[in-house]
Amino acid sequence: MPVPHKPATVKSKLGSNVHIQSKAPVTKGVKANGKKKDDEDGMDTGEGEEWMQGKTLVKPPDQLELTEAELKEEITRILTANNPHAPQNIVRYSFKESCYKPISSVDQLAVHFVLEGNLLYKDSNEARRQMAKQGLTEEKPAEAVLSEMDEENPETPQVTGQVDGEEGTVEGEDGGGEERPDSVDIKAGNKELKLTNQFNYSERASQTLNNPPRERGCQTEPPPRANFSATANQWEIYDIYMEEIQRQEKSKEKQKVQISKKEEDKGKKKMIVAENLSDDISKVAKVSKIIERMVNQNTFDDIAQDFKYFEDASDEFREQEGTLLPLWKFQYDKAKCLSVTAICWNQTYKDLFVVGLGSYDFTKQGHGMLLLYSLKNPTYPEFTFTTTSGIMCVDIHEHLSYLVAVGCYDGCVAVYNLKEEGQEPVYKSTAITGMHTNPVWQVKWQKDDLDNNHNFFSVSSDGRVVSWTLVKNELVFTDIINLSVESAVPDGKGEMSRIACGTSFDFHKQIDFLFLVGTEDGKIHKCSKSYSSQFLETYEAHNMAVEAVRWNHFHPNVFISCSSDWTVKIWDHTIKPPMFIFDLNAAVEHVTWSPHSSTVFAAVTADRKVHVFDLGINKSEALCQQTVVAKKKTKLSHIEFNPVHPIIIVGDDRGCVTSLKLSPNLRKKPKEKKGQEMPKGPEVEIAKMEKLLSLLREPGSNQQN
Repeated sequence: MPVPHKPATVKSKLGSNVHIQSKAPVTKGVKANGKKKDDEDGMDTGEGEEWMQGKTLVKPPDQLELTEAELKEEITRILTANNPHAPQNIVRYSFKESCYKPISSVDQLAVHFVLEGNLLYKDSNEARRQMAKQGLTEEKPAEAVLSEMDEENPETPQVTGQVDGEEGTVEGEDGGGEERPDSVDIKAGNKELKLTNQFNYSERASQTLNNPPRERGCQTEPPPRANFSATANQWEIYDIYMEEIQRQEKSKEKQKVQISKKEEDKGKKKMIVAENLSDDISKVAKVSKIIERMVNQNTFDDIAQDFKYFEDASDEFREQEGTLLPLWKFQYDKAKCLSVTAICWNQTYKDLFVVGLGSYDFTKQGHGMLLLYSLKNPTYPEFTFTTTSGIMCVDIHEHLSYLVAVGCYDGCVAVYNLKEEGQEPVYKSTAITGMHTNPVWQVKWQKDDLDNNHNFFSVSSDGRVVSWTLVKNELVFTDIINLSVESAVPDGKGEMSRIACGTSFDFHKQIDFLFLVGTEDGKIHKCSKSYSSQFLETYEAHNMAVEAVRWNHFHPNVFISCSSDWTVKIWDHTIKPPMFIFDLNAAVEHVTWSPHSSTVFAAVTADRKVHVFDLGINKSEALCQQTVVAKKKTKLSHIEFNPVHPIIIVGDDRGCVTSLKLSPNLRKKPKEKKGQEMPKGPEVEIAKMEKLLSLLREPGSNQQN
């Protein structure tokens, strides 16, 4: 009898009642009752109605929000067979390039498991001995079994039999089944044996690809060889010795004859120490010097590379500041107790410079030295001269680079000729020939006079500016001007003059007769060679002694001065007040203009610092202030620019000379505009300085920097 299906009420998660009514009647029976029971269970527990329940999507808070294009983007991942633990920075020394180089090919093979096999071939003698030792029966080989089966069963029909209570069919050759040699059918002779494998074991192995070994080698040509052999007895050796002694005696006699002739010509008696060098040593002297330079170049190869190619890349991230890169250091062991009192570059050979060594302390006066160094050999000087008094100043002739003028602490001046051998100068002043009575602080070569005689000037603390002319074998002196200071007499009746001690001077680059003299009382006098009784102008420059005064290499009106009163001043000689004043917070020992730019100059101070200025970039501060000596008690004494290369050399009071390279910011040039060529030459440098001076010459702008 059909039973009507009552509607079921289900309460959803949203809280509303949902009525579900089935239209199909349910027939009475086992299946209907089972379905009804399932429906009742579903209404009671709520199972089976998950499609009616609401589902919420839960997202983590840090999930990325990707666009449709980013979701569709394919990301490729490559799986490589490289060993992640293999080293990547292995280096090996390359004898070809004389440096360490990284290895490009690294072994990526990683061994995870190694097992050495101990299997033996069953028919081998070793296997038979082991089987006999263990008491195992030796099985017949498969070939013997096959031969026996062929003899007993020439034809193998299809056999139906019962094995182990089961009915089966054994096929012949067409059966295609494989049976073991020790099976029941084969032993009974009912089945043909198929030989599938002659061995009773199977071993598998794999190996990764190994990089093929490579070997490279090079071979130089062997040097030529020559065999020489000879026999010698005592008499031959004696004869050779006697010939050598006679040759030396003849050479000594020739030298004595030459010395006597020179003495007759000069009319003087001189003590000559002759060193008898053999012909072999004289032949290899030049070669040995070249080899020495080659060895030094290889030893200091990194410094040579920096000198030629290094440019400080950090200057690109600085606006104006620059740096100084230390290069070679020049120091002679015998001159460690002396101070560097003078430095001068050779204008003909740009790598040569001369160093004068002495002492500024009057209580520690002794001998002095004159050294000539080359950038090609920083370990040992090219020429060395020893003097009885300390050298205070040096200067190399502009055109005759072998003539070097020096001034000493005892007041004498001398001229050395590098072409001649010996330690004595070719010219030297004496008390008879008008030598100074006080230390000579500066010497300077001048143009030849009307008789084509070489001449140079000197200034001393005795207040004299003297011209020295090289005439034949002696120095002829001429007093150019006597420095004096006028002062009032206490009773007011008149004036009296006292000697002004000269400390430095410099001659104008274009006007031959014009020169400047700095004094110990801080004044700078503008003088002329034509007027020996008066000064053209006097500048109240400094409060202490003037250490150096230099004309600008380009602008004819500008000169610079420095003093121990911590200041550096730039002047226009047509105007009395200084144009620029710089306070360096320490005693300024020396200052010099750059030969490459009219607005660049450098100074050294007693606190071991080098200051480099460029007025075209910054008119108030230095572009570089760098300490170049490590020892605190060391003082810098002199500084000079190289005439060609962007380097400077600095001397200190321990006899050491340090070379430094200017960074790009310290030698900047104006940028070229597109389509326009920048003018070059001295006119451009003059215009740069004139532009700065015009700003200070304008009326109403009396403020000094």
